[in-house]
Amino acid sequence: MDSATAAIVLDFPLFLRLYSDGRVERFSGTDVVPTSTNPVTGVRSKDIVIDTNTDLSARLFVPKITNPNQKLPLVIYFHGGGFCIETAVSPQYHNYADSLAAEANAVVLSVNYRRAPEHPLPIAYNDSWAAIQWVASHSTNGGPEVWLKDYVDFNRIFFAGDSAGANIAHNMGIRVGSEGLNRVRIVGIVLFHPYFGGKEPIGGEIGNVKGKSFSDKLWMFAYPSSSGSDDPMMNPAMDPGLSGLGCEKVLVCVAERDFLRDRGWYYKEELGKSGWGGVVEIMEAVGEDHVFHLLNPTCDNAVAMLKRVVAFINEDKA
Repeated sequence: MDSATAAIVLDFPLFLRLYSDGRVERFSGTDVVPTSTNPVTGVRSKDIVIDTNTDLSARLFVPKITNPNQKLPLVIYFHGGGFCIETAVSPQYHNYADSLAAEANAVVLSVNYRRAPEHPLPIAYNDSWAAIQWVASHSTNGGPEVWLKDYVDFNRIFFAGDSAGANIAHNMGIRVGSEGLNRVRIVGIVLFHPYFGGKEPIGGEIGNVKGKSFSDKLWMFAYPSSSGSDDPMMNPAMDPGLSGLGCEKVLVCVAERDFLRDRGWYYKEELGKSGWGGVVEIMEAVGEDHVFHLLNPTCDNAVAMLKRVVAFINEDKA
């Protein structure tokens, strides 16, 4: 079929459009920022290939090193975009990882997992787990990446992500709890505006039929073999293994005007009463919408949230 005459099969405004010939048109997250040394922060970045068979890659950020003998925490970051758009090298994700590395004095590994619909879930989950295992392989001075071997304290690893990336971060924590991860310690997980759902609407979802429909539809688009919005990967409250989350603490960040706000609060409550032995905290940004900190990183609420995340990463520092 001529691509010029292909019919639109599915249309997600501001996200992407799928055509009958299989072509995917993405409306966001297509720009690429090159690696560099930031002259202001001193943060260095480079792209690395984790698996040549799947083209799994990541962008690695290292802060300005003032003490070469000091080992730093590592944040493994999973970008958002509904599992469909954006990449680790998109401007907003490159810039945020740079800022996080500088402010937290931490190494940041931003994972470039494969995206739906060309690579439907659970591929992004499996890619993310492969990246985590690849990181862990460096803990005994193995593995090929010198920045990880030289700078990372493998007893101070964190997962973080926004929106769909927060969903991935949580599910990676569940996988650590169920499968284990040798030779490394996952201290905490930071969830920015997590993309969770459920069959029954809660809170603000009840009066927002359009928003709820979009959320449910996007999930099934990204994960067509899923059981639906109550799949434990989407609705952690339905996961009998929630109490086994494989970290010691969680910080949930929500925004007052975000459609997903109530899901973040619900997650916090369900995790807290699940029997999990860790500490879960929540921070709400008043007057803000979804991923505002990526779109306006210098606003007061974004600065305050970054400071809270930095404290979360460094509060257990020896």
